[in-house]
Parts: sequence; structure tokens; C-alpha cells
Amino acid sequence: MMSPLAAAKAYAQIQGGPAPALKGLAPSSASAPDFTQLVKGAMNDISSTGRMAEQQMTAHANGRAELIDVVTAVASAQSSLETALAVRDQVISAYQEIMRMPI
Repeated sequence: MMSPLAAAKAYAQIQGGPAPALKGLAPSSASAPDFTQLVKGAMNDISSTGRMAEQQMTAHANGRAELIDVVTAVASAQSSLETALAVRDQVISAYQEIMRMPI
């Protein structure tokens, strides 16, 4: 299968113009992190924001942190978790759509 970058260059050659600048698209031979590494990194980030929120709540209970810091940390953890759930839902939806495709 042709990469998006190669397809864009081929199209530009056919049209006789310069190749379009496609930001974010790199040739498939580039050393980009694989999907497993991306998921592990995202899960680590979500976990660390959750731990930070717990630390802020504990510090506030001990009188060492302001309430605004706790609210900010909890909101950040909630946002990270909601983002992960949205991505999960989209992955499941894509998988189900693929499974419905005729062979």
C-alpha cells in the first residue's frame, strides 16, 4: 500500500506542480514509535495525572495545599481519563466496523 506522502508526491508529479507540504506525514520507513508505545505512554500519563490529583488531595487534607491546586489537579485527571475513554470508544467502534465488512 502506498503511503500518504508518496501518494501526494505522485499526484503532484502528474499535475506538474510542486509536491504539497504535508505536515505530520512521514515516510513509513521513518522511526516513529509504534502503537503499543503510544498506548503505554498515554496510559502512563493518565496514571501520573491521577497520582498527582491524589497527592494534591492528601496535601490539602494535611493543610499543605490550596483548594484551587486540588481542583486543578482533579480536573486535569478527569480530562485525561475522559480523553482516554473517548479514544477507547473510537477504537472499539472502528474495530466493530472492520468486523462488519464483507470479505
